[in-house]
Amino acid sequence: MKNQTTNTKLHHRHMPRYLTALLLLFSACMTTATEDSSVFADKIICLDAGHGGTADTDAYRVGPSGEREEWINLRVAKQLATLLEAQGATVVMIRTSDTTVSLDERAALAVDQQADVFLSIHHNATADSSVNFPIVYYHGNASENQASVALGQQVTQQLRAALFHDSVSVSLASDHTIFPERGTAVLRGTYGIPAVIGEATFFTNPSEEERLKTESYNQREAQAYLQALETFFSNEIPEISEKYSTVHLPPFAALQEAERMRPEARLWRQDIQRGKELYEQQAWEEAYEYFTRSARSFPDSYLAQEAHRYRANILEALDSLDAAKVARQRANEYYVAVE
Repeated sequence: MKNQTTNTKLHHRHMPRYLTALLLLFSACMTTATEDSSVFADKIICLDAGHGGTADTDAYRVGPSGEREEWINLRVAKQLATLLEAQGATVVMIRTSDTTVSLDERAALAVDQQADVFLSIHHNATADSSVNFPIVYYHGNASENQASVALGQQVTQQLRAALFHDSVSVSLASDHTIFPERGTAVLRGTYGIPAVIGEATFFTNPSEEERLKTESYNQREAQAYLQALETFFSNEIPEISEKYSTVHLPPFAALQEAERMRPEARLWRQDIQRGKELYEQQAWEEAYEYFTRSARSFPDSYLAQEAHRYRANILEALDSLDAAKVARQRANEYYVAVE
C-alpha cells in the first residue's frame, strides 16, 4: 500500500508537467497551422516608400509646417512591413532610410525578387489646401491591367474606410493621367506584376499634415494597406494583358507634380461646375474649355472622368466623332469607379 500511495502521489505531481508539454506542443502546432493558412504565407511583397533623400533639393514635397512626404512614406512602409512579416509574408523594402533610390532600381528590385505585389506608398500635394482624399494609380489601360485595378480597388476602399470613415470621394486612375506620355517609371517597370501607387492623403492640407506626423495615424494607414492586400490575395487575381493591346491613346497634356501648385490648379471644381452651366446652355465651345481646364489642372481627381465624358459629348455635338471617341475611351480606360 505504501508503494501504491507513493506512486499515486508521484503520478499526480508529474501530471502538470505532461499537461504543460502537451499544451506547448498544441500551441506550436496551432501557430504553425495559422502561419501556413495565412494568405501571405508564400507571398513576396515589395514595399516602395516613395522618394527619399531629397530634402536639400526638393521644395515641393513638404507640408505647410515642414513635414516631408518622404518621411511619412517611410514610416508607413516600415509599419506595414512589420505587419506583413507577422502574417508570414516575405517583405522586400526598396529603402529603409532617408536615401535616394532611382526609379529604375526600384522597379528592377521588385522584378528581380519576383514580387507578387508591388506597392508604392506615397502622399499627395496640390495648390488647393482644402483637398484631402485618396488617389490610387495603376499603369496603362484598365481593361488590360485588371489585376492592378483589382488591387487598386481594395487599397482605395480600405484607405477611405480607415482614414476618412467612408465620407469622401476617391479616385482610382491610370498613371497616364499624371504622366501622359508613358505613365510612372515604377509602374511601367513592374508591368506584369499587380502594382499600384497609393496616395493615401494630401500633406498640403494643414490638418492632415498634423495627423500624418503621429505614429498612431501612420499605423491606421498601414493597417488599411494590410487589409487591402489580405482581401486581394483572398480572391481570384485577374490576368494582366499585353500593354496597349486594346487601345493606345494619345497623350492628354496635364499639370504635373510641382506645376500643380499653380494658382489655376485651385479652380478644378469651379471649372467643372461652370462647364456644366454652359453645357446646359449649349454653349459648346466655352463649356469645352472649362471641362478641359479642369481635367488638365487636376487630371487624377474624382471629377476628371466626368470632365472627359462631358468633353466627349461636346465633341459629338460638334460632329468631331474621332476626337469624341478618344475622349470617351480615355474616360473609360484611365478612370475606374470605386465600389
